[in-house]
Amino acid sequence: MTVILATTAMRGTAVAREWPVAGLVFQESASKQTGTSTQSNAQAWFVKGQAALQAGDLDAAEDAFRKVIAADPRAGAAYSNLGVIAMRRKDWDSAMTMLHKAEKLAPKEAGIRLNIGLVEYRRGNYAAAIPPLSSVVRDLPDSQQARYLLGLSYFFTERYGEAVKILEPLWSQMSHDVVYLYVLDIAAHSAGINEVEEKALARMIEVGAGTPEFHLILAKAYLYRRQFNEALSELNLASKANPNLPFVHLNLGIVYMRLNQNERAEEELLKGVAIEPDLADNYEQLGILALRLQREADAERYLKEAIQRDSRMPTSHFVLAKIYLQQKKFQQALSAVDSALRLAPDSQSVHYLRGRVLMRLGRRQEADAEFTAAQKILGAVLEKEVGDVGEDRIPNPEIIKQPQQ
Repeated sequence: MTVILATTAMRGTAVAREWPVAGLVFQESASKQTGTSTQSNAQAWFVKGQAALQAGDLDAAEDAFRKVIAADPRAGAAYSNLGVIAMRRKDWDSAMTMLHKAEKLAPKEAGIRLNIGLVEYRRGNYAAAIPPLSSVVRDLPDSQQARYLLGLSYFFTERYGEAVKILEPLWSQMSHDVVYLYVLDIAAHSAGINEVEEKALARMIEVGAGTPEFHLILAKAYLYRRQFNEALSELNLASKANPNLPFVHLNLGIVYMRLNQNERAEEELLKGVAIEPDLADNYEQLGILALRLQREADAERYLKEAIQRDSRMPTSHFVLAKIYLQQKKFQQALSAVDSALRLAPDSQSVHYLRGRVLMRLGRRQEADAEFTAAQKILGAVLEKEVGDVGEDRIPNPEIIKQPQQ
């Protein structure tokens, strides 16, 4: 069985990227019980399925590949392509089911593992995306797609040194791409790799060409460095050039929050909501700001709206748990902090908050275990990169929105 990686050229801008999806070609089943006629029928249906898939007729393609499986249950390529169909429909659970079946039948096929990693990435399960993507990079070290996805997954799990190690070899292929340079710059900055940081930042300024998207990304680089005035200047340039640029008002709101200009921050975040009503990060930041202003009811409402739009927001669950703890709604606080813990199991602040909630519930032994876990994580910060959840966390929807299948 041979992996066919789609050869469609990579397309992207400073804030969006689309990647092709890997598929498999049909090969004869290893089962000796499959007759010649049945095998021939399976292959004929596979050809029809491929043609339908290439034409974008997902229903016809699905029907054909299911007929392949009915004729040959060990046709891993058919399961793989059913996974691809589910990916195109953004039905991630079905995609994963089909891809795992394909992987069991063809464990050496890197294309299947690449798609598994891509599904985990698209679901926001960055830690879960790392093992399959690592295996693809090991087997296919020149795979730009797998390497970039793996680097982003390390970046989002705040394993910055590993992100730099994986991403830097892409320099010759991607040093024209502002988002790649931004990720490499921030990862190197966070990991203390000064040479790479300086190289990436200089190159980012060189290739940006003054577009609104470039000013936005450069502002994010300044924001990570806590150079708030420089970030504000770049964001104002971006907003002036394109007032409806995605994410610009979100980041203006964050900068104004860092500068303690709360009214301006709220104004910008509400502009962001008007332009991008489905972006959870706008509501999360509004919730954090409302809590800072002691408007607990508004904070709770905004955080629930964030979670409604994206339930994988550990900071939203964490801050909501803090609100419930202040309101002495201990069971609700425990439920919220448990949600945060599932999403950020290595967060010192989440473990510590859960310990506080458990203490208020009279569950001292469990609380002590959480305090111990928090202390261990805090100590580990001095030895390795450990991310945390908190109100000062900088969201990166500009990167999370890419790459897409």
